Amino acid sequence: MELLGIDIGGSGMKGALVNAETGEMVTERFRVPTPQSRKPDDMAQVIGQIIDHFNYRGPVGCGFPTVVKNGICKGYGNLDKSWVGVNVDELFTAATGREFTVVNDADAAGYASMNYGVGRGKQGLVIMITVGTGLGSGAFYNGELLANFELGQIPYKNYKKIELWAASSAKEREGLTYEKWAKRFNKFLKYVELIVAPDLIIVGGGISKKWDQYGHLINIETDVVQAELMNHAGIIGAAISCLREQHHGHLS
Repeated sequence: MELLGIDIGGSGMKGALVNAETGEMVTERFRVPTPQSRKPDDMAQVIGQIIDHFNYRGPVGCGFPTVVKNGICKGYGNLDKSWVGVNVDELFTAATGREFTVVNDADAAGYASMNYGVGRGKQGLVIMITVGTGLGSGAFYNGELLANFELGQIPYKNYKKIELWAASSAKEREGLTYEKWAKRFNKFLKYVELIVAPDLIIVGGGISKKWDQYGHLINIETDVVQAELMNHAGIIGAAISCLREQHHGHLS
């Protein structure tokens, strides 16, 4: 079975077809820049472009960059404030004529790692951290998803949330070296360790491709490993969410 997975980020919206048995992407990734407005209707149009690109007719899984509960967006994260209260599944279904399953983007990336990657078969509490525009986090206990762990929202000093200080977007915005940025990211991981005491932390997102630049600078007691699926994990996990989660957008 081939399913379409879409990964929504603050800067880009990406999709690909995924083999549900192997977790492999069977097409090249197709990326469209996230609309500057970051508003619901504009982003729904881009979702339609991605579906049309693949001429896809089945259910769609989507990773979304903030808390999604029963299909409803509970926070706006790095998007526009008008997202709050929107049923994302229903919006995308109405815009495209396809059934949608929308989950938090870090939860989607976690699905990929826990089913096809380094987290497969791992017991205890596993935390997936996705590093990009923000800091996403997905939690799995004995392989079962604990939805919407938003550890990147922890307040830190003068920052409303620690992701504003420690995400890779902060590195780019402030022109930090990998060494200086890694100190910030390591501080964030120390808070994760203190608050939830995980058995394993998996680091994914775009910057995971540069693991050799900063992995050796991570210094906490918990095992921290690179997500080998890297920036594709969000797409792969989003596709698989169609099989694991409930649709909250239905065709009439």
